[in-house]
Amino acid sequence: MKEVSLYIHIPFCKQKCWYCDFPSFAGKEDLMDEYLKALRKEVNNRVKDVKIKTIFVGGGTPTYLHLEGILELGNIISGLNTAEDLEFTVEANPGTLTEEKLKALKDIGVNRISIGLQAVQNNHLKDIGRIHTFNEFKENFYKARNAGFNNINVDLMFGLPNQTIKDWEESLKEISSLEPEHISAYSLIIEEGTPFKRYYEKGILRLPTEEEERTMYNMTLDTLGEKGYTQYEISNFSKTNRECKHNIVYWDLKEYIGVGSSSSSYINGKRYRNQCSIEKYIDEVNEKSYSFEEVIENSLEDNMEEFMFMGLRKIDGISIDDFNKRFENDIYSVYGKLIDKYKSQGLLIEEKGRIYLSYKGIEVSNVIMSDFILS
Repeated sequence: MKEVSLYIHIPFCKQKCWYCDFPSFAGKEDLMDEYLKALRKEVNNRVKDVKIKTIFVGGGTPTYLHLEGILELGNIISGLNTAEDLEFTVEANPGTLTEEKLKALKDIGVNRISIGLQAVQNNHLKDIGRIHTFNEFKENFYKARNAGFNNINVDLMFGLPNQTIKDWEESLKEISSLEPEHISAYSLIIEEGTPFKRYYEKGILRLPTEEEERTMYNMTLDTLGEKGYTQYEISNFSKTNRECKHNIVYWDLKEYIGVGSSSSSYINGKRYRNQCSIEKYIDEVNEKSYSFEEVIENSLEDNMEEFMFMGLRKIDGISIDDFNKRFENDIYSVYGKLIDKYKSQGLLIEEKGRIYLSYKGIEVSNVIMSDFILS
C-alpha cells in the first residue's frame, strides 16, 4: 500500500497578522461547523487505499477551533490507515491553548505541537499583529509540556520592523533556554496583498538592513548550534532525531494529500489545489465531495525543477543517485553547466554522492535555486 502524508487546512484565525499572506480568515467562526462537515466528506472521498505516515494540521489557527471541533477533527481521521510511528503535528497560536484543548489533542493522537511565537518582545508582537504576549506563550508552552507533549516546535522570525540584533539574540536565547525539540527561524518576507506590503510601499516600514539580517542569520546558527540544535534545512533546527518528518516529505518531493480549503496535493505526478474561499469549498464538497480549483499534470521538467529547488533547501542537499534513478536522466546532462558554475564559485559542494549549498551558497540560496528552473 502506498505511503503518503496528509495535510489538513483549518482556515480560521482570531485576527490576521500583518505579514501573513496565508489563506486564512478572521471573523468567519460561524462557518466552523459546516466546514468540518465538508472536511469529513472530502477526507472520506479522497483519503483511501493509502497508509498515512505523517499528518500536519495547519492554518490559520487550528487550535482556534472550539473543543468540540478538535474532537470532531479526531473523528474525521479516526478511520484512516496510519503508520505505527505516525508523526501528527498541529499548529497552535499562544492564547488559544487551554488544558482542555491540549487533553483533546492528546486524545485524538496528536504527538507534536508547533507554536507560532515570532518574537519575545511584546512591542514586536503587537507591531506585527499578533494577538498574544510573550507571557501567554510561556504559559501555553508549559501547559503543553504538562499535558505530556515531548515534541514541540517554536516559530521565530527575524528581520521584523524595528527589530535590533540585540532583540533577535534575546529571542534566540529565551526560546532555546526552554529547550523545545525544534525551532523554526524564518526571515520576514514582505508579501503581496498584506498590510506590511502597503506600509512598505508608503515608506513607513523600517526594516533591518541586509547586513543586519545577515548578522541575525549567522547569530541563529551560532546560538542554536551551541544549544545542541542541528540545522537540517535553511530555516529549521532540531534536537537529535526531532526533524519535522512532514516537511521533509515536501523537500524530498514525495507524495502528499492536502484536504480543506486552499490545500495542495502532489499525488501520482499531479498537483491539485483546492478552492481558497471557505464558502465555495463547503458548497463544492457538499455537491461533489471534492473542491479542486486547479489540477496540473507535472511534466518531467517540472518534477526535476521541484526536486532541485526544494531539495537544495536541506542542509545535506540532494542525492545524485536519487535524481538519476527517479528521472531516468543523468543530473549532469540536465544541470551540468549550472552545477559546475556554482561549484567553481564555492556556492555548491559535491561530495559523497550529494550536492548541497555551501555556507556562502545559503546566503544567496534564492538566486541559486531559482536558476534550477528549466523554463
